[in-house]
Amino acid sequence: MTPSRRTGPAGGPGPAARGSRGAATVLGVAMAGLLLLLGVALAELTAVVVAHRRAQAAADLAALAGAGAPAEPCAAAERVALANGARLAACTPEGPRAGVLVTVRVDGPPGLDRVLVIEGHARAGPAP
Repeated sequence: MTPSRRTGPAGGPGPAARGSRGAATVLGVAMAGLLLLLGVALAELTAVVVAHRRAQAAADLAALAGAGAPAEPCAAAERVALANGARLAACTPEGPRAGVLVTVRVDGPPGLDRVLVIEGHARAGPAP
């Protein structure tokens, strides 16, 4: 007679079998929580990258608009930045025919918008 599992005095599971009961469930719940946390962190990171790309695109377009309007480069840059969902943070005309340097800001992802300042910088005009 070779027992295939340990049994206690009443024929039920012994102390070693009772102590590990439900351990796989706890481990499964912990792993699911870890995967959920990792997924949320990756989603936030992706949202930050998207916001930065949006800021850079708005800065590029605003700088081009400013360089194309030599009379009022900052007003043109601000109009284009607003049209692209950004706010003009700085505008530096570099002379009547030298171009313009702009900085724009966009809102960060929800939850991180108070922590992160996402900016894009661009310069447009003739080659230096």
